[in-house]
Amino acid sequence: MTPHILVAGGGIAGLTAALALHAAGFGHVTVVEAAPVIRPVGAGLNIMPNAVRELDALGLLDELEADAVRTRELRYYHRSGGLISSEPRGLGAGYHWPQLSVHRGHLQRVLADAVRRRIGPSAIVTGVRVTGLEQLPDGRPRVRLEHREGARAGRASLEPDVLIGADGIRSAVRAALNPREGEPPWNGMLVWRGVSRLDARRAGRFMLIAGDDRCKAVVYPMAERPSGEVLVNWALAMPADRIAGTPRGGTLRGSSPGSFRGDWNRAVPVSDFLHHYEGWEFDGVSLPEVLRAADAAHEYPMVDREPLLRWSHGRTTLIGDAAHAMYPIGSNGATQSVIDARALAHAMAHHPDPARALAAYEAERRPAMTELQRANRRQGPEVVINLAHRRAPGGFDRIDDVIPPHERREIAARYAATGAFDPETVNAGSPYEVPVSAP
Repeated sequence: MTPHILVAGGGIAGLTAALALHAAGFGHVTVVEAAPVIRPVGAGLNIMPNAVRELDALGLLDELEADAVRTRELRYYHRSGGLISSEPRGLGAGYHWPQLSVHRGHLQRVLADAVRRRIGPSAIVTGVRVTGLEQLPDGRPRVRLEHREGARAGRASLEPDVLIGADGIRSAVRAALNPREGEPPWNGMLVWRGVSRLDARRAGRFMLIAGDDRCKAVVYPMAERPSGEVLVNWALAMPADRIAGTPRGGTLRGSSPGSFRGDWNRAVPVSDFLHHYEGWEFDGVSLPEVLRAADAAHEYPMVDREPLLRWSHGRTTLIGDAAHAMYPIGSNGATQSVIDARALAHAMAHHPDPARALAAYEAERRPAMTELQRANRRQGPEVVINLAHRRAPGGFDRIDDVIPPHERREIAARYAATGAFDPETVNAGSPYEVPVSAP
């Protein structure tokens, strides 16, 4: 009998999991998504070659690249404009797969369309939220669902063979498994994100990360239009206590993100923060110009999750941000969600007992993701901009006198090894390929 696998969450992790499970021979997969419609919303993502490899294995690369930019170079800058380091990325760094900058909405649309084509139009059910669960004696979950829209409005329960919690940093599945955990801890930093439309001559051809230990900017092109216009993704970070009108106590780790303004994802005018970045220009990319060209801006608290000692309970497990939400450093949020999905499908295909399959998946992924969460709290590879500012707050003439080349290389290599996305590991090929046969 084909097991019924319920995936809670129609984001990157959940949709990739559905496709990976289908590719591994599991035909009865349902994705429930709380939003009434899966819309192409959000800002940009940078997908590392290890995740692009897995998306390619699922037959999605050509469609994904149709509206994405290959990230060829990453540059780190001192806030004064000095270049700290420049690294080739993707194919230029020796990978067999590119690194991609892409709008989150495009990636989500590609995934959702593939789920509907391959599994069926009813494989994604929107307007349905998980509100709780309990574990039955045989390990199966009994999932409580709330239908939020139209004629289906109401409550129901379902007993799938497997439940996958892919419902993000504020996961209802995780909360049910860890009822005393509470809100994600806030580190006192605010993040602003948005998308701008610029002439290609002003957009830059590289990804840049600039600033210091108190103020940071990430900017990169992610889509090109026939008109010559380029969509540019940007993300900024600054301590909340530097923003006029914010509570001074907000810098303490563990403060509730809701204690700042009560909104998790708040639309704000660019003028609220633009003045903090006046004069920031990096090899022809003017940050004020990028910000003034923004479609909109949204404000978030910078939060993550404490590493869990356990992801899987019987036939229920977690993937993506629900399992290991981390600070937005090193392009690892969406990247590791894709890897989770493929690893989970691989484990399910190789272990007939679902509980053993989920345990095997967790044994592989949880230790590595715990270390990556901790590495991101230490700023990962972006620590080079902190070091440059600390050692040369006024700028520098020669970066080699501030951070020697060998130290810069060691920082980058150490982080790549932590996330298992060094070229040698990635180019060895996917460890998650399985012969397709109906379970």
